[in-house]
Amino acid sequence: MVAYVNFRHVIVTVGEFMARHSNLDDTATLQMALVGYQIEKQKIEETIHAIQAKLKGKRIPLSSDGAPAPAPAKRVLSAAARKRIAMAQKKRWAEHRKRAAQAAKQG
Repeated sequence: MVAYVNFRHVIVTVGEFMARHSNLDDTATLQMALVGYQIEKQKIEETIHAIQAKLKGKRIPLSSDGAPAPAPAKRVLSAAARKRIAMAQKKRWAEHRKRAAQAAKQG
């Protein structure tokens, strides 16, 4: 036990003093953090390799910064193609309504 007299107060401490602004403690903490992050990085890389193996060599295109490349632009249909699709859908719905009306009459 250590006792210090500071003007009107007596300070009594038991054990060691707390270190303040210790560069040694900061360095040790940073080194431990670095080791932990390197282990996490290794686990992530192993997971990436496992996923790539499941893809069986299929590569995902990457941009220059390492991010996945954007999806290719969607196809644009011509006006004639849109009209053909619309007419075919109208024909399918007309047939559906016709069958529904016949079922209602019989049911």
